Amino acid sequence: MSTRRRALGAVVSRAAAFAARATVVAVLALAAVACERSSNERPSGVVAVGAPAPAYASRLLDGTPVTLAEQRGSVVLLNIWATWCKPCREEIPALETLHERHAAEGLRVTGVSIDQPGDSAKIVRFAADLGASYTLWHDPDDKVSTTFLAIGVPASYLIGRDGTLRWRHVGPVKADDAALNAALSVALAEP
Repeated sequence: MSTRRRALGAVVSRAAAFAARATVVAVLALAAVACERSSNERPSGVVAVGAPAPAYASRLLDGTPVTLAEQRGSVVLLNIWATWCKPCREEIPALETLHERHAAEGLRVTGVSIDQPGDSAKIVRFAADLGASYTLWHDPDDKVSTTFLAIGVPASYLIGRDGTLRWRHVGPVKADDAALNAALSVALAEP
């Protein structure tokens, strides 16, 4: 009888584990539906290719206020990064290449550092060591990640001259990325 009890206990244990996993899956599914529903109800919260880029304001490293709206008329490659991020370090030369290659056509590469307040000198040294000559903004409160729904750094967003999001990517940018270059060609060709 003890063998039967152990077998029954094992079956009950497996059933309980299955029920627990099923519950977790159901809760996650409901959360996904709720998130989708809430984002559909709030169009301003959508950060999707083809939609208007969200409104965003930050500061240059010297403290001068800047906004994404002020960049309208240029194609902007907005890159969220930090000095402590190893993949960010690896992508800065690629961003510099894109900046050098397309600045004359109207591309503005803009690196938004989410480093801590007071780290401006550190950010300048870091960027200089890696040869970054493009524009740097500093957002120590990391409002940019919330605004663009970024799930980590680096994250990049290509914004057309009209303010429409044309491409987005999580992870390091590569200068020869086919999808980026295709979206960039189209964006740069637009009036």
